Amino acid sequence: MPPLSPQTLRFPFRTKPINKHKPPCLVQNLFNLCSQGNLSQAVNSLPLLARKGLRLDSRTLGFLLQECAKSRSLREGKWVHLHLKLTGFKYPNTFLVNHLINMYCQCGKYVEARGLFDRMSTRNLYSWNNMLSGYAKLGMLKPARKLFDKMPEKDVVSWNTIVIAYAKSGYGDEAFKFFKELRKSSIGLNAFSFAGVLTVCVKLKELRLTRQVHCQVLVSGFLWSVVLSSSIVDAYSKCGEMLDARRLFDEMPMKDILAWTTLVSGYAKWGDMTSASEVFDAMPEKNPVSWTSLIAGYARNGMGHEALSLFTKMMMFCAKPDQFTFSSSLCACASIASLKHGKQIHACLIRTCFKPNTIVVSSLIDMYSKCGSLEVAQRVFHIMGNKQDVVLWNTMISALAHHGYGEEAIQMFTDMVELGVKADRVTLVVLLNACSHSGLVPEGLRFFESMSSYYNIVPDQEHYACLIDLLGRAGRFDEVMNQLKRMPFKPDNCVWNALLGVCRIYGNIDLGRKAAEHLIELDPQSSAAYVLLSSIYASLGRWESVEKVRKIMNERHVKKERAVSWLEIENKLHAFTVSDRLHPSKQDIYSILELLASQVEDEDSLLDAER
Repeated sequence: MPPLSPQTLRFPFRTKPINKHKPPCLVQNLFNLCSQGNLSQAVNSLPLLARKGLRLDSRTLGFLLQECAKSRSLREGKWVHLHLKLTGFKYPNTFLVNHLINMYCQCGKYVEARGLFDRMSTRNLYSWNNMLSGYAKLGMLKPARKLFDKMPEKDVVSWNTIVIAYAKSGYGDEAFKFFKELRKSSIGLNAFSFAGVLTVCVKLKELRLTRQVHCQVLVSGFLWSVVLSSSIVDAYSKCGEMLDARRLFDEMPMKDILAWTTLVSGYAKWGDMTSASEVFDAMPEKNPVSWTSLIAGYARNGMGHEALSLFTKMMMFCAKPDQFTFSSSLCACASIASLKHGKQIHACLIRTCFKPNTIVVSSLIDMYSKCGSLEVAQRVFHIMGNKQDVVLWNTMISALAHHGYGEEAIQMFTDMVELGVKADRVTLVVLLNACSHSGLVPEGLRFFESMSSYYNIVPDQEHYACLIDLLGRAGRFDEVMNQLKRMPFKPDNCVWNALLGVCRIYGNIDLGRKAAEHLIELDPQSSAAYVLLSSIYASLGRWESVEKVRKIMNERHVKKERAVSWLEIENKLHAFTVSDRLHPSKQDIYSILELLASQVEDEDSLLDAER
């Protein structure tokens, strides 16, 4: 809880003692304890005051309830409520009841809050808004709407609350309906009136809607609000319109850390890490969220070394990493298969007594698995106390699948179900992958067919892609075609990629060409379809067709992403690409390669001579 300023301590909570002999230092002591973060100690001193026959006034009691609400301290709040009953406030006034309702709502106890509201002899507008806000924060839309409709009068706060409630719960149409009604009314708007509709813009990622709201904020004269401007920048970023986002950001007269971080995240989301880094470096002040946004951007865009370098810099600047920071950094380690850095981050978690959440633990399991240490990954999974989160199980099942342990992955899934953890769509994806990579076709088909009936999960494109891969790897192309025809929706690039991959394994040119055509139609600039089709032709020795595919790639300006290999020598990681001429030890590397090539040729010659 942040400390209170001296002004807050003096005003407006100036006590008016009922007992003229009451020493003011006792009341001041309550304020001092709260300002030092010792709310529990302050509340525990209330019985002492009661025993001395001293009764606090409404403003002081309201202040204590407000502190309980801010820190969500239900136990302390209940003690203050009990103190009210014991000291002659069995039927407290409207001011105190409003504070009690707010406290119970903030602590998630809506039944107690509603009980107090219903028993109120006199309710003011603040009472109604208080109860409405409580329902809204808890996501309880039905009682919130019912209460809103019953309100004898409504102000801009009432309308803003109901708009934001619907927006945050994903009901964009309802949020806009209430916003339009507010605009038509004579109540008028304030800066907070646009918060709900901007939340809808961010969630829906609709550019046209975002521009309309931007215009309304501008016309209404609220563009000066840093929060609103930052939200519009975020909405443009989510829509991929970084030029508009940057233009608005540059026009902002004042920028806080949130505004800067929003722009960094936007650039990182769309892969423009150069711009993201430039904005980050220009930030006058940074917080852990700012650092994490750039680290996550690097990790997401395949720049693991840059992510880890920035993480090291963050630690040097004594910025405190959070759960997302550790998770993103571990993902970076996994992407470059750097076990050394992964172990260092794991050691940092242990050394600082950091309590990782499920996402961080899952990232640890994934990192160890992708770095080849499956046993350590399993150890991390087994020492995790609470295993009720399905994400944890999904990660472990996926790790077993990637290492070819299909039967162990199925057993892990069985253990998960027996523990009462409900499977989600990702669980079935990793399970089907496990069956596919281990050749467990009957088991995979059984899981796929029971998805809707037993697990209540409707198969989507990704599930069908796994099924195509499962059947294709087994060479059952007739069944592959039947499944393609029976799909309830048009196959996307995920399904066609899976089909093209299995066609490459079996050299199925006709079906492979068909899959490649569909892939190129869906994403003409993706190199995957061209490369896989070229590989099919090459495996069959059809070099003219290989050249034809490459020519088409050149004509359409499609660039193949270079594969990167890593080699760790004496605790130093070396990265290589095909025809790499940038490595500092390139001369030594190529001389060794030539030596190895000549040795291979000599051995081939000896074998030919022996034959």
